[in-house]
Amino acid sequence: MKVLNLQCAHQHGFEGWFASDEDFLAQRDRGLIGCPVCGDTGVVQLPSAPRLNLGVRAEPGNGPSRDGSPVQAQAAHAAQALWLRRMRQVLDSTEDVGVRFAEEARRMHYGEAQERNIRGKASRDETEALLEEGIPVLPLPIPEAFEGPIQ
Repeated sequence: MKVLNLQCAHQHGFEGWFASDEDFLAQRDRGLIGCPVCGDTGVVQLPSAPRLNLGVRAEPGNGPSRDGSPVQAQAAHAAQALWLRRMRQVLDSTEDVGVRFAEEARRMHYGEAQERNIRGKASRDETEALLEEGIPVLPLPIPEAFEGPIQ
């Protein structure tokens, strides 16, 4: 099993586990690898060096980022990790009503259904209509990687 450092076109970094380099290339070419943050399938493998245990502990975060700044690399990783945690919290604390989102939001707003935290899919027109009716909604794009079991 190979662990590869990957990055999408939006510079979100993540790891992927593959049986071989050829396995990674085959999955990437079929569009099966998506960024867990934004869902982008324009994924590239970043150069990486093998980890050698030489008995000396490196200080975390001392590696350079793309622009040579370890501080910026740490900040970017921290922001991405925070976003992923918050996205998981949203998914864990809401009920997915799918394409029935607009209908269910209206039912709750008009007292026809119990109020609860919901999420789902709505078109731009449906979202605008809900807002015009005074029903608060927050469009939140959820990457495809979050639809289904999150590991």
